Amino acid sequence: MNMEETVAHFKEDFDLFPAANDKLEYIFDLGKRHTTLADEEKNDATYVVGCASDAWLVGECKDGILLLRGEGTSEMAKGMLTLLLDIFANRPVDEVLNFDPAKLHDMGVVELLSPVRQQSLEAFLKMVYAYAQRCKEKGE
Repeated sequence: MNMEETVAHFKEDFDLFPAANDKLEYIFDLGKRHTTLADEEKNDATYVVGCASDAWLVGECKDGILLLRGEGTSEMAKGMLTLLLDIFANRPVDEVLNFDPAKLHDMGVVELLSPVRQQSLEAFLKMVYAYAQRCKEKGE
């Protein structure tokens, strides 16, 4: 499943829930399979600046694939990180760089986020694309 198919899959899931609260509950449920990072990976370089709650994102390149791992501290951050990592992690760098993040709005969940949470999403995306660009430049 490519990135756009993953977004479409989440959209189908979100469409099952007519109420905003139910959609947010689904995000919290996603957070239950949230991963954690080793303490040494949580540092200034991996800290998501601009996120509403503490969150970290580690990006690595391997054979042209962007590997991402992250950790968030709030229920919302955990759920959104899980959702976003499903879309962006372990993808070919070119696929990430060619993906239009505006397509995330197709899922019908971004508009449910408070302005502060939307800023958190922007901060996350900025880091993802920076990691992807770095991979591309290194040719890894």
